[in-house]
This record gives sequence, structure tokens and C-alpha cells, in this order.
Amino acid sequence: MELDEIKKVRLSKLKLLKDHNIPPYGFKFERTESIHAILENFQEEKQVVLAGRLMATRSHGKVLFADLEDQTDRIQLFIKVEELLVNGLELIKVLDIGDIIGVKGALFVTKMGEKSVRVSELTMLSKSLMSLPEKWHGLKDVETRYRQRYIDLIANKPVRELFIKRSKINSFIRSFLDQKGFLEVETPILQPMAGGARGRPFKSVHQAYDMEVFLRIAPELYLKRLLVGGYEKVYEMNRNFRNEGVSTRHNPEFTMLEVYEAYADFEDMMRLTEDMVSSLVKEVHGSYHLIYQGKQIDFTPPWERRSFAKTIKDMFDIDPEDDAKTMMAKVQKKKKGGIKLGKLTRSGVMKIVEEMLEEEKIIDPLFFTEYFTFLSPLAKTLPDNPAISQRFEVFIGGLEIGNAYSELNDPLEQRARLLTDLKDDTETGNRGVDEDFLHALEYGMPPAGGLGIGIDRLVMLLTDSASIRDVILFPLLKPR
Repeated sequence: MELDEIKKVRLSKLKLLKDHNIPPYGFKFERTESIHAILENFQEEKQVVLAGRLMATRSHGKVLFADLEDQTDRIQLFIKVEELLVNGLELIKVLDIGDIIGVKGALFVTKMGEKSVRVSELTMLSKSLMSLPEKWHGLKDVETRYRQRYIDLIANKPVRELFIKRSKINSFIRSFLDQKGFLEVETPILQPMAGGARGRPFKSVHQAYDMEVFLRIAPELYLKRLLVGGYEKVYEMNRNFRNEGVSTRHNPEFTMLEVYEAYADFEDMMRLTEDMVSSLVKEVHGSYHLIYQGKQIDFTPPWERRSFAKTIKDMFDIDPEDDAKTMMAKVQKKKKGGIKLGKLTRSGVMKIVEEMLEEEKIIDPLFFTEYFTFLSPLAKTLPDNPAISQRFEVFIGGLEIGNAYSELNDPLEQRARLLTDLKDDTETGNRGVDEDFLHALEYGMPPAGGLGIGIDRLVMLLTDSASIRDVILFPLLKPR
């Protein structure tokens, strides 16, 4: 039957309900317990009141067997047709798969050993006008799954479980940090200047102030203002926005965890990352091992450390002091085929270099340390080598998961570094120098360690999801 015809039939059933003064869209409905709780503590002849979505029906003459599903589980209903007469209407005649109903009845076990409810009362709570995907096919079309996630959640139980797991992951991280004395805070999403990272921002105009505003690309500069203000351990589970490309690893709107600790450094952030993520893996999977896209990952601490500067030196003979032209000449010796850059800058060349590192082949957790200072304008440098920053990036399962610094707290050096970075960055549309942030630093910010972890990518690892869209409830999509 075509979808239009199905909807036409269901609309006629909706009219039938209204004609018999039966509300097709009910009101508050008190349940005794969840379906899962009933199945876990099943007692025959116990009276229960349940609600959920009708997921399947099987007619046997004057008896209807049906499957009722709530968020927690599914149970079989046993319904005698003649017992469900309301205002002269047999409710069986207007029931469809997809309807949300409430039932009252007694628990029993069928001859086939199926735990069931013998229904004595049925209440229509929401009449479904659309057909659900066929139960033996499910919802497989990826485009439809992302665009109509509500259908995906109805049709695919593993998807529902994935997002429940995501919620538990977030709760674990918050609890972990709370127990270590960190304070959860909130900083502006709408900002007068996008800063704290390289990224092309989304911008708009605030009408009342007649000013240009940006969706944040990172909360970093506001969180550091809190360190200036006297908070010593803060974190934010935040939404960031970058007006850039979309891929299996990138979504324009994404979730980041940012953590800052006064009187600490990037080494402390490394230990925090290792402890938090490995503990999370053990909590979710019961051990330090998991399978991601067919490959086993071992999260057992301690994780490997590797120098980025040494790796680049060994592969390309590039030194952090090299100018852009020298770097490009060295890269061209290694890379086959043409190299295209809109404008020759050191950061532009290093972007090509990082693509050639084949980071997607890094499976077990790996900390890359000793990044070039010009790539890290917000980080302190090594005391004995100003060309190298106190920074790490962590890679797991071929994904970059996190980034951390010993935070630069010298306002004069910070200004100079930001100005240099703006000249070097010709790709992301960076805006300018945040004068208020620099002014805040002039009041004194304690030495600190700062950490950012991509929550979406971390959830990808923990749920064996190939695409970032699989772990975001409503990813941004092209118009049809």
C-alpha cells in the first residue's frame, strides 16, 4: 500500500475515534512502572498499568497479540476483541502499528512461555498517521535516518541505546571532574569576537546593539578570564560552531570538553586525560580494551608519548625556525604531485605535513608532544627552546581526540604571539586580537594547564561509530 493510501486509511480511523467521542490524543497517563522493571520482577496475575508504542500486531480470530514498547523494553499484549468496546466502538478496529497507547491488565505467561499482559482496558494516547518502517527491513537509508532521527530512534533500538550511552558518558565525565574539585561553568555562546582557536566563525548581527556577533569557535578565552578572577579548577561541556567543511569527523556544530587548572601545566593535563579516558573506557566496556572499526584499542595507562618536532625533523628535515619557503621546498622533496596553497605560510605548509603523517593509522592512544610554537599561540614555550611549545595532542583509533597546553599567561608575549598568528593564518578568517582578554591577563593569570577533548569523537570510539553524524542526534544536513 502506498504511503498516501496508508495515511488516508489512518485518517479515517482518526475520524472514527472522534465520531465516537474517544480522544485520539490523550492526556497525562499514570503508569505503575516501566516494562523492563515488570519483566525483571515478573509476578503472574499482578495488575499493571503500562504505556508505550504499538510495534507489532498478530491477529488470531477474536484475539489480538501485540507488542508494546517503551524506552526500557518490549512486552506482549493479549487482547480479546469483544472486551475492548468503548462508546460502541471496538478499539481493535482503529489500532495501528505506531500508535501510542496505555493499557491496564494482569500479567500472565502464555503456553509458549511468553511473558504477557492480559489487557482489560486500553486508552488511545496518540494516534499515529504515518506508517513505521517495515519491521524486517527497519530504517536503513542513512539520509532518512539523519533527517528524521525520530523515526530512526523508533525503528532502531541500537540507535536509542547509543544515545543513552552518550548521555551516560557525559555524566561520567562530569562526575569524574566534580570529584576532583573542578567547577562546571557556562560561558557565552554568542560572542562579540570569535577567538580561542583557529576556525572560520558563523556570524550574525545583534539588532538592539547594532553590532556584529559570532557563535563561539571555542570557550577558551572566557574560561581563562575565570582563572584571572580567582577560580582555580573549572570545566565546561560546551557547544562550538565552525563554518567549515563537513566529513565523517567534522560537523559544523560539535561538543567539546574544556578543562582548566591553575598552578598546573600540560603534563598534569596529560595525566588527567589518561586517567579520565581510561577510567571511562573501563566503566563502559568493563576493561581497558575495545574494538573500534575492526581494530582493538588498548587504553591501559600509561600511554605512549612521541615528539612531534622530532617526527617532523626525521621525516622532512623541517626545523621550527624554518621560513615558509624553506619548509615548502623540503615538503616537495617528499610529496609526489602538486601542492596547492592559496598563500604560502608556515601554518599552511604544516597543514600539508600533518596530512602526510597518516595519523589515521595511530590506533592505541598516543600523545604527540613538542609542537612548533608558531602553531600554538596560546601555549607557553619550553624554557630552553622558545621554538617548541608545552603542548600535546592525543590521537586514538585514527582520530584526534584532544589538545592541551601549558597556558601562556604573559600579556605582552601573548599580544605579540596573537598578532603573529593572525598574519600566518590566511585560511580561517580569523578576526583580530581580543583586547579584553589581553586586558584581563594584565591583572595576572596564574600558570595553568588547559585541555580540550572532542566529545563527539570520543563517543564515536566508545560506540564503534564510523561517522560523527551517527553520534549527533540532529546533524546539520544539506537542504533536500
